This record gives sequence, structure tokens and C-alpha cells, in this order.
Amino acid sequence: MPVSGLFAGKMWRVSPSAFPLDAATVDYLEKLGPRLHAFLQAANLLYRKSYQGKAPAWIAEWLDLGKPRELVELSRSAAQKNTLPSIIRPDLLLADDGFALSEIDAVPGGIGLTAWLNETYAAVGEPVIGGASGMKDAARKNFPTGSVVISEEAADYRPEMEWLHGVKRVKEAEHYTFSGEPVYRFFECFDWQNLPSLSASYTPAQPLNPPLKPFLEEKMWLALFWLKPLRQFWRQELGDRYWRDLQKIIPPSWVVEPTELPPTAVLPGLEAHSWREVAAFSQKERALVLKISGFSPLAWGSRGVTVGFDVSGSDWRAALESALAGFAQSPHIVQRFVKGKIVEHPYWDEPARTLTVMQGRARLCPYYFVEDNKATLKGVLATITPADKKIIHGMTDAIIVPAKEKPKARNA
Repeated sequence: MPVSGLFAGKMWRVSPSAFPLDAATVDYLEKLGPRLHAFLQAANLLYRKSYQGKAPAWIAEWLDLGKPRELVELSRSAAQKNTLPSIIRPDLLLADDGFALSEIDAVPGGIGLTAWLNETYAAVGEPVIGGASGMKDAARKNFPTGSVVISEEAADYRPEMEWLHGVKRVKEAEHYTFSGEPVYRFFECFDWQNLPSLSASYTPAQPLNPPLKPFLEEKMWLALFWLKPLRQFWRQELGDRYWRDLQKIIPPSWVVEPTELPPTAVLPGLEAHSWREVAAFSQKERALVLKISGFSPLAWGSRGVTVGFDVSGSDWRAALESALAGFAQSPHIVQRFVKGKIVEHPYWDEPARTLTVMQGRARLCPYYFVEDNKATLKGVLATITPADKKIIHGMTDAIIVPAKEKPKARNA
């Protein structure tokens, strides 16, 4: 490990081998990048059309809820019109029938960690996806000069950025002032008001990556994708092929919005007339996940997430009622819960001093770097948690490794 570590104060289980994926899965992940890039382009366009009066106004209104007007205006500036994140990282749950997409991270962590893991595992002969230096080279090419600006909220990720870009290039967001140099933004938009020197010195012409577009950091897009009034827009902008491909991996999702429905209407897919009915669902019916959409310190990691069938009926009702009451400030979404498939992977059990096999569930985080409007896969981070965990994230008892392609079977 680097002397300064990679994640501040974080530990995980170490495995002697990368996580194996068959050739068809690797091919799928390579093709997913352009689809997600097209999805972000379409989302950016839809938001702009909405506030310009060329699409329903409620789209931009929902996406701007809880955000300071100053930040909204900055995100709409002409200089920012077509800017998008140059690194795309989805969170993909490995399921029995493919993948389930839980979010697209606009400010992804793990870039330096995955680059280091790829380099390290490749050195012992593992055929990691992206190769030994693919992640590192892509990250440095993506941001060759300037400062990486990290807020205290995201300080856990500082060591990996220092390893990747060098200590001198990594700056504290709380004391940073824009001076015209390129800046890589490693803080969420909700932190903007906590960074007075930074926000006071920023102008839309400043080279900032990812762009300052809080509306793109909303999980709400996964619910907007499923709304029938927007179906034609998505099909037109994505094309039928990409649209159908994304339908297969985005779980049915709903915006938890408090407007009362007409007597003859239901929430499609939930077959409930109101969110109060959803709040009264039985444990079996609550195969649902409630999560905050964005612009909140609870919107990343495993914070701000309630798994319906894993809590009591009263706790589920309270969480949903709180989400409805807070819609105007912090919108929430509900997603259909997708159960991950059981996988096996070895890890080193330090207390027992032996190699052990974990039965668990896996989340894959592929990293796509966008260059010349093309999203290319450069590495995949795999997190395997014990099978009894409902939410997959980087915890102490999780295995964290890079992914590799399985060698092709030889003919007998």
C-alpha cells in the first residue's frame, strides 16, 4: 500500500485474486459506457428544454428543489450549456439476470484506488480489465494540469487523489480561490455554500470538471426515465436500441411526490392510489428501496437509504412520510429492490491466518473516461459483501478488488 494509504481510515478484506468476469460480461460493460454517456447527454438536454419552456416546466422545477438560486443560475449559464462529467461511474448490482443500476455517480470516488489495484494485481499476473496502467493513464490524461480540489466532506478520498495526481496538486476546497487554472472538482454540489472563498471566486467560464450542474447529481433521473409522459423524449434522444438496453438495467423507480392523484389513477407499477397506501404495504410488498435523490450529505454512500422489507412497518411508514413532507427541500425516490446473485470469492482471513471463501453479493463500478465524445472503459472496481447484507458498499468486512476477464476455456 502507499505510505499514506488510499482511503483515510478505511479498511477492507484483501483477496489474492481479481474478481472474474466472463468475456460476454466484459463486452457488455464496454458497450454500456456509450449508453450511459448518451443518457447523461439526454438528461442535460431535457433539463435545458424544461426551463426554456420547450418541455414540461415541472421537470426543471423538481430537479431544482432545495437548491440555492445562485447555484441554479450558474448551472444554466451559456458557458456550461453542453458540459458533462468526463468520468462516468455507475453502481451496478450483479443480479441473476444481468445488472441493476442503482445510481450514476457524478463525482465518483475510487479512481485512484482502482488505478492502484489494477497496477498491483497486474504485477502478479492478473489480467485486470483496463490493464496495469489503463486507469492511471486515463485519469492523468483526463486532468493533466491544475488542482484537484477536495472538501472536508470528501476528505476520505484525499489519499487516493494524492497518490494519483501528486500531493502538491491536491488542495483543500475550504481555502481554495479560483485563479483561472483548471480545477477537478471533488466535492458534491450540496457543499457549495460551505465553501465561501471558492464560491465567491467562481465564474461559469472557469475550467471546472465535473461541471457545476447539481441537477445531474440527482438519482431522480432514474425515475424520470420511467415516466410515461417522457417516454417519447427518451426514445427519440437515445434511440430504440439504447432505450431498451437501459430499461433492462434501470430498476422501476418513482419520485416520492406528494400531489394527490385523481380517484381513477394509480402509481404505475406499484398499483397504489397514493403514497399513503405504499406506506401501509406489507413486508412482502415492501421489496422497495427509499433513498434521497441528491443535494444532501445523506445522498452518497449508504446514508439516507431505507430498505422496505428490512425495517418494521412503522419505520417504513415514518421514512416515507418524512420523504413526502420534505419533498420541497430534499426529494426522494423509491426503487424496486433487486436481490444480488450469490457469488464466491476468496479473501485472506487475518485473525485465522488462512485463506477463506466468502459467499456474498457483488457490486461492480466500471469507470468510463470520455474523450472526443466517446466513453471508454478503463477499469472495474468490485465490492463483495457478505450475503446477509442488504446494501452493498465499502465496509470493513467487504472484499474490494479489481475485476478481470476470465481466460477462455481451451478446447479439449
